[in-house]
Amino acid sequence: MRMAIEEAERALEKREVPIGAIVVAGDRVIGRGHNLVETLADATAHAEMQAITAAAATLGGKYLTQCTLYVTVEPCVMCGGAIAWSQLGRVVYGTADPKRGYSTYSERIMHPKTQVVSGVLRERCEELMQRFFADLRK
Repeated sequence: MRMAIEEAERALEKREVPIGAIVVAGDRVIGRGHNLVETLADATAHAEMQAITAAAATLGGKYLTQCTLYVTVEPCVMCGGAIAWSQLGRVVYGTADPKRGYSTYSERIMHPKTQVVSGVLRERCEELMQRFFADLRK
């Protein structure tokens, strides 16, 4: 999760919503990303999408069943769908997203075999988000 937080900090430096993600296979990072929505003017350029795409390219296949996605904020519905389609084995996220997180719509968005763990380094992940939105309001 610390590496995902580092990615979130990179997003923050670019004035992007500070969400970071990494995909791990065994003990190896095979994909990483942070939000690039503003940079690319692309609503789909979420951290999870960047990391999943990189991981699939690294492995040479679309299924990530033996992999873990670490992401600083609960995935949205779009990312939850991508997680399901890539059949990620496990998702670990830091803080919930009560407005746009996948779980506010349905827990069933994720692939049925995907294990989900929440609350890992929650305080640090929340702090990044709070800092970003406080700076926007200045």
